[in-house]
Amino acid sequence: MAIDIDQLRQDIVRPVLKKLNLWSLSAENLILGTAAQESALGTYIRQLGSGPALGIYQMEPGTYYDLWDNYLIRKSELLKMLTIVCKSCRSQERSEASRLMYDLAYATAMARVHYFRVPEILPQSDDIQGLAEYWKRYYNTPKGKGTVEEFIHNYKQYVSRET
Repeated sequence: MAIDIDQLRQDIVRPVLKKLNLWSLSAENLILGTAAQESALGTYIRQLGSGPALGIYQMEPGTYYDLWDNYLIRKSELLKMLTIVCKSCRSQERSEASRLMYDLAYATAMARVHYFRVPEILPQSDDIQGLAEYWKRYYNTPKGKGTVEEFIHNYKQYVSRET
């Protein structure tokens, strides 16, 4: 049972990315594609089996804490924007990673921060193959079990609704 794509796009993803000043249609589609691939668009909020990944973007706690400890702490403007998205967050303080499971806005912000950390430019918004390859390279990593083909299939199933 997936989250409604239109509501996720319009009520969570787009507003969060705009509040972070990190919105583009490419970023929006990449974030939605990530949720489609990682959790069947919100069907799972905790990784199946014994894996540690959390939330609709299935971010691992190690990645989450690394973003806080080694990236956000040096990006004061981005950290300020994150506290606007996450009203109960205090500047310079991270929440527990479990928050990724229940706070869609916060999880979305952290997924976008993860991609923003990458120096490579985002693919075009309508380049599903490019978005899939970007996800695989920078989010799932070459060691991850997900494939570019799965991302494309899930993107078409959940995000663009192509058959």
